[in-house]
Amino acid sequence: MHRFLLHNSDIRSTAERDLSAGQVGLLCGWGIFSTLRVYDGVMFSWERHWQRMCRDAERMHVPIPGDPATLESKLQDLIAANEAWNSTLRVAIIRNRGGLFEGPGLTRDYDVIAFTVDPVRWPKTMKLGLIPQGRHAASEFAGTKYISWAENLTRYERAHQQGLDEVVLLNERGEVSECTSANIFAVDASGKHVWTPPLNSGCLAGVTRAVLLEEVKVSGVTIEEKVLLPQDLSTASEIFVTSTTRELLPVISIQGLALETRTAEAGAPVCDRLSAAFSERVKSYVNPRRKSVYN
Repeated sequence: MHRFLLHNSDIRSTAERDLSAGQVGLLCGWGIFSTLRVYDGVMFSWERHWQRMCRDAERMHVPIPGDPATLESKLQDLIAANEAWNSTLRVAIIRNRGGLFEGPGLTRDYDVIAFTVDPVRWPKTMKLGLIPQGRHAASEFAGTKYISWAENLTRYERAHQQGLDEVVLLNERGEVSECTSANIFAVDASGKHVWTPPLNSGCLAGVTRAVLLEEVKVSGVTIEEKVLLPQDLSTASEIFVTSTTRELLPVISIQGLALETRTAEAGAPVCDRLSAAFSERVKSYVNPRRKSVYN
C-alpha cells in the first residue's frame, strides 16, 4: 500500500488510526468496493466501475455518495498524492449504521476508503484448480462485489498452497461461473468464437469482461456469452482469464481436466490478439484524458 489513502474527503497517511470499532460495515463486511487500474494517471473505465458500484450498493442497502464527479476528483487527488500514475486503486464504501451492533458516536451513514498499490506482477500463464458448488447462481446477491471477501481469499490462498494460481468456481448446476477474482473465457476449436459464462451463472459482471464483450473488436473473432460446462473447457483451443489487474492471461492447465497438450510454448494466439486489442482500447480511453489529469 502506498503512503496515503483517501478517507471520506481527506487524504491521510496510511499510518493513521482511523478505525471505529462500532462501524457495522467493518464488523460485518457490509459494504461494496471496486478495483481500478490507473494508466498514466487515468482511472480506466471509471464510468463502468461507478455504475456497477451503484447497482451493488442498491442490492446491499449501502448508502453511497450522491455525486460521482466529486468522488472521482478525490480519487484523482489520491493518485496525485501518491504519485501513483501507473497503479492499482481500490475504493470501498462501508456502511456505518444498522444491525444490532452499531457503535455510538457515528456521524456518517457510510465511509469512503481508497488506497493505491503498485500493479501486481502476475505470471505469464495461469494454472487453475476446479471447485464444485463454488458459486450459488440462484442467490439474489450473486455477482455482487461486496467487502465480505473471506471465502474468495481463502480459496485463493489454498490454491497457492497447492501450487496453483487460481480456481474455477462451478455453480450449483455444475456450470462454469468464474474464478475467485477473475472472469473466464474459452476459445472454440476453430479459433473464431470466444465464449464466457453469462451473468446468470453467478459470475461477477467484470469491467474487463464487459469491455471485451462490448468494445473490443478483432477481425474474424466473435466474443459472446454461453453456458459453459467443464467439458467445454477440456475441448477449448484456448482458455484465458480476465480482471482489472490481470487484463488477459492465458491458462495452461486446470487441475482435474485433460489439458495436457496445453503448454506455454504452444502460445495463445487468440488471447494474444484480444490482449493487443484491449491495450489499444485502454490507450483510446486514456490518451484524451491525460491532459486534464496532469493540468
